[in-house]
Amino acid sequence: MRVSSSVGRWVLLTTVLGSTMALLDSTVVNVALPHIGLDLNADLPVLQWTINAYMLTLAGLILLGGALGDRFGRRRVFVIGVVWFAVASLLCGLAPNAGMLIASRALQGIGGALLTPGSLALIQATFHPDDRARAVGLWSGFGGVGAAIGPFVGGWLVDGPGWRWVFFLNVPLAAVCAPVALRHVPESRDPRGHGRFDVLGAALGALALAGVTYALIAAPAQGVSPAVIVPAVLGVLLGVAFVYVERRRPDPMLPLDIFASHQFTAVNAVTLCVYAAFSGFFFLSVLQLQVVVGYSALAAGTALLPTTVLMLLLSARSGELGRRIGPRIPLTVGPLLCAAGMLLMTRAGVGAVYWRDVLPALLVLGLGMVALVAPLTATVLASVEVERAGLASGINNAAARAAGLIAVAALPLLAGMGPEAYRSAARFSETFGRAMPICAGVLVVGAIIAWCTVRSNVLEQAPPEAAAPPAAPPVGAPAVEEGAEAAGEAAEEKAVPCRPCRPECTYHCGVGAPPLDPGDLGSRTGDPGG
Repeated sequence: MRVSSSVGRWVLLTTVLGSTMALLDSTVVNVALPHIGLDLNADLPVLQWTINAYMLTLAGLILLGGALGDRFGRRRVFVIGVVWFAVASLLCGLAPNAGMLIASRALQGIGGALLTPGSLALIQATFHPDDRARAVGLWSGFGGVGAAIGPFVGGWLVDGPGWRWVFFLNVPLAAVCAPVALRHVPESRDPRGHGRFDVLGAALGALALAGVTYALIAAPAQGVSPAVIVPAVLGVLLGVAFVYVERRRPDPMLPLDIFASHQFTAVNAVTLCVYAAFSGFFFLSVLQLQVVVGYSALAAGTALLPTTVLMLLLSARSGELGRRIGPRIPLTVGPLLCAAGMLLMTRAGVGAVYWRDVLPALLVLGLGMVALVAPLTATVLASVEVERAGLASGINNAAARAAGLIAVAALPLLAGMGPEAYRSAARFSETFGRAMPICAGVLVVGAIIAWCTVRSNVLEQAPPEAAAPPAAPPVGAPAVEEGAEAAGEAAEEKAVPCRPCRPECTYHCGVGAPPLDPGDLGSRTGDPGG
């Protein structure tokens, strides 16, 4: 299929709308948090769970969502995810109390886990190889624009009709997206998909994260008590059980042998540090701007735009630079720049002036994000075999979301924020000043890991001799014995040329996780695009 065709344009519209729904959630809900707290008379733990209930189910199930699409049809699972996400969003907007809102957010995360892996995968599997790069560029560019205007739209809705419309916004998007997908998007699946789904592994992983998250959020109010210790211990035990199950299953959701690649393990460690800091920063900064500086929701959302705009404009160039000089320097310098930006943000207190106290911090942070996100994604994909690129990207995305989940739960505890901290400008400002150095310290750890472990040449193509067939014997030399010849042929068949896997998405404006990349689907689906 070609981008210029009418069906191609419909496919792009569908995937852009679907991915925009998920990207908007990572920005607009944060802007609404203070108003949600005031309207529902909720304390800080409720605001934490408003973010974390969604991230918990999304992080725990996103790998399973991608596998379901490969098996049962990417369009089918994508549409189910869109409708599920919209229904859950409607429930969030109608929630009469905090408990209903949190439960609806968890349901929304399930829809996100079905929806998120499908957008780029549909493009990869649908368009002709010659048009695929252009299609992905259009998809990521339009999606980036949607993410950029998200905080502005979210703030306008919160200050106008109210915070509930932040969730209602997804309903009309889904009302357009789902019918267009059913009518115009061709179905595709992985013909090699077989075996049983690792539902047990997904459940154990999600429950392990839930136990630890609950303990961290409850700790400021409950202290060292059974209400904290029991879920923490259960979470750790469930995490151990998850690893045990994944080691023994023949078709695990998370094949642990992928971590035999030291580069893959190292770059995921960097990912954990980076996205833990990002999630903690954006969660607390929106509260700081509204509670302490006195911004409206619209002003707070608009204030954060520079980071998204910088990523939209410069991410592709950053990816090219990373390929030229190697990822080691960008993955070291990027986190350090982000750390400096977060430290500068401590100046955003009572009476802060945006141009002097807030904008410099966001510009430095945005430049750091530009420097590291695209090289990080490329390094993840280049650290594994091309056939496992989709799996590697999914693991990296899930790791980032899990890191954000833990950060939002742990950072208020580490900074000494009590349940009522956000109701007092003085108390919240004091604890915010302690939280930003913690985030910066985590980023410095990530930079050190990158400098010590990431190879500069990881994005380069393997030497040709690594896959070259045995040289022919010189003229006049004795013939090779039959057994040796057979062994040489077997070695030649086994030696597969190693080539770097290039990330498809170069414009990424989400702050919650790196972009998902399903890998090269053309070889698996028979390239249905014409």
